[in-house]
Amino acid sequence: MTKSSLKQETDAHRRSPSTPPPQPSNFTSVLERNIDALRRKRQEEERKATLQDRIAEVITRFTGSMAFVYVHLALVGGWVAANLGLIPGVPAFDPTFVILATFASVEAIFLSTFVLISQNRAAVEAERRSELDLQTNLLSEHEITRLLSLTKAIAQHLGIREADDPSLRELERHVAPEKVLDKLAEDRESGSA
Repeated sequence: MTKSSLKQETDAHRRSPSTPPPQPSNFTSVLERNIDALRRKRQEEERKATLQDRIAEVITRFTGSMAFVYVHLALVGGWVAANLGLIPGVPAFDPTFVILATFASVEAIFLSTFVLISQNRAAVEAERRSELDLQTNLLSEHEITRLLSLTKAIAQHLGIREADDPSLRELERHVAPEKVLDKLAEDRESGSA
């Protein structure tokens, strides 16, 4: 192999989203490689998160926990008990509970904002995973179609009758994702009309 052809092969490998098979080639090592790659990617994304995103995530995680519920039960219960005169020596400071209602309303505004921030971030991640799934599925479809064509050619060469099955012709055709999306949109529009 010449030096220039080796460089071309190396450059092509760098541009390719695929990787060489792990050595030794077995299912466990492939699975471990994939898990490690996904873990590294998740850690990289967490490092790239802004301080604001991290704060919103921590607050959202806490507010979605039972500890948050217990803290609120204690605070609201104490507030109500104090203002109903159930705690001796503590004067009522909010007998109409207007201040409590105001605090609860302001807290709800902020908490819903933090939840929306976290949901937006999760939606972006879900969209990226969905795109990865689509690309992987399209690549798999292409590989399976190619394997089917090769298998059919081998079967024809060996004189196996099933190679002439008419249903194989349809399976050998590549799927055009844009046409599938157009058809789904058409079906959705005709279903809503």
